[in-house]
Amino acid sequence: MIKITTECFDTPLGVLEAYTLTNASGASVQLSPIGAGVTRVTVPDRDGRLADVALGYEDLADYFYDGPCAGKTPGRYANRIAEGHLVVDGKLHQLAINNGPNALHGGPEGFSHKVWDAEVVGETVVFSLVSPDGDENYPGTLTARVAYTWSEDNVLRIEYSAITDAPTVVNLTNHSYWNLAGHDSGTALNHVLQLNASRWLPTSDSLIPTGELAPVAGTPMDFTAPKAIGRDIKADFDALRYGKGYDNCWVIDGHEDGGLHSAALLSDPTSGRTLEVLTDQPGVQVYTGNWLEGCPAGKGGHVYHDYDAVAIECQGFPDAPNKPQFPSQELRPDEEYRRLILFRFATI
Repeated sequence: MIKITTECFDTPLGVLEAYTLTNASGASVQLSPIGAGVTRVTVPDRDGRLADVALGYEDLADYFYDGPCAGKTPGRYANRIAEGHLVVDGKLHQLAINNGPNALHGGPEGFSHKVWDAEVVGETVVFSLVSPDGDENYPGTLTARVAYTWSEDNVLRIEYSAITDAPTVVNLTNHSYWNLAGHDSGTALNHVLQLNASRWLPTSDSLIPTGELAPVAGTPMDFTAPKAIGRDIKADFDALRYGKGYDNCWVIDGHEDGGLHSAALLSDPTSGRTLEVLTDQPGVQVYTGNWLEGCPAGKGGHVYHDYDAVAIECQGFPDAPNKPQFPSQELRPDEEYRRLILFRFATI
């Protein structure tokens, strides 16, 4: 049986409760209502030693308005929308510009900076948020839900759902950063990554997709076979120059059937820990922590540096509302948005 405990923290918005889900082996996940986020994931290495493998902050209040969006649920639309231009049913909605010339992660007051309502339902922690019509200039009142479940075999299951009272767009994901050697162990560039993705989305220099689904073969974007993250990260390649490393979306092979697919397999040769990511989403954004320098103090006072962790964000494609050839992220009142991400931890 999964044990769920709570702990109170003082924040600028008052006392908030964090939730810890622990299985029989002692492996655990801690969740915060700030951004409906993951703040700790403690799992064993090949010798059974437990370590926290999720980047996070010593002070819970630092999760408000942090640049990295560590562990949280960005929204209403995760990732970028070009120039903040959103057209729904022929009407233009100008979103806030908060990332170069573009809108990012739902805007400066997006879902990741909100305190979500929380409840425990059996062995599941459920966060919910009502985003009113006009919130960050998105149309329609959207009610979003994120449900977390932790298993005895160290699988974190995240279920997303949303409904709306007017046509809108929605794109939800988890923005955790992983270092399988331990959150405070330094660079993650020696981690080995494999992606179930033979195509990727080339972008402009402001990281907006061009609309092309390009083959990865023969490029530094090819992770179809296991490869150290740092092997090609300094290659002379536009995408790597634009983002100062990997900050790109890959097309998950087979996503068109809407089923659950393995998107990524991350492993740390030193500890033996592995993380398989499964999803029914069409894309996976891989971000190698290229701008972690200067983020809030980490757990235990640790100072994070660029490339100390990698985010693997399963989601709809960036700028899909402006790219009709991409899978639609539109949601209408007679529909329900439902998406699933599994983080499966193991060892080799």
